[in-house]
Amino acid sequence: MILSTGNSMADPLDRQRPATVGGTGQPTLMFDGVSHAFGEVQVLDQINLTVEHGSFVALVGPSGCGKTTLLNLAAGLALPDTGAVYYQGRQILEPNTRAGYLTQDDALLPWRDVVGNVALPLEIKGIGRAARFASAREIIKKVGLHRFEHHRPSQLSGGMRKRVSLARTLIYKPETLLLDEPFGALDAQTRMLMQKQLLDLCREFQLTVILVTHDIGEAIALADRIVVLSARPARVIEIIDVPHPEEGNVFRRERGNEELYLRIWDQLAAQAADTGST
Repeated sequence: MILSTGNSMADPLDRQRPATVGGTGQPTLMFDGVSHAFGEVQVLDQINLTVEHGSFVALVGPSGCGKTTLLNLAAGLALPDTGAVYYQGRQILEPNTRAGYLTQDDALLPWRDVVGNVALPLEIKGIGRAARFASAREIIKKVGLHRFEHHRPSQLSGGMRKRVSLARTLIYKPETLLLDEPFGALDAQTRMLMQKQLLDLCREFQLTVILVTHDIGEAIALADRIVVLSARPARVIEIIDVPHPEEGNVFRRERGNEELYLRIWDQLAAQAADTGST
């Protein structure tokens, strides 16, 4: 998903007056008493959550509890029924062009090669061909695909397609990444390699990240904080700070936190038991 806009359009957040929480030193994102429903189905119930600059936050919870809805609210693709969502102290009322959104579906254009797909956000912004292709080649190199610039999506593996999608998301330099099960369709080995690459890129670009995942191990391996949500309508059950004694090794980060894994699993299992889901 691409949230960039053309150069002639000002950032909607810049047109907002600072809210009561505005000012310098504000968190990147704040969900303030957020509730949301789809028709008669309540999906979020009084969510209060702060995401600090540079942090990596994972959202885990039962299927259908509203995790993706929280991402959509952060992206400005939906508005809460009650409460408000703030980005750097300013209320989000329109698409948040400072956030990049990466979903499980890579949504690559099959008729374009890797360079053409990665350069698309800059093309939408009206950047000239030479400049956007130069930027695309630079970010393609960072994700390790410089030898595949002229391959079409159909010629790439699932992991390579996901790298193209990540490069396309990063090319317009978002401040924040919203990730919705981005590696769910990958095999275990490829997923681990992508997780490591994602962490490296987040450090390099100093990104703030919110990750939705059903994989507790992935949440532990990647996140600084894990937000455990209840079954629908989602409430925050617990916010957990994750210790990372092995900062450079995704596998060891996960393996060193078995007790935390079981603690989160027990919470989710209890939610499934309460709702009768399997």
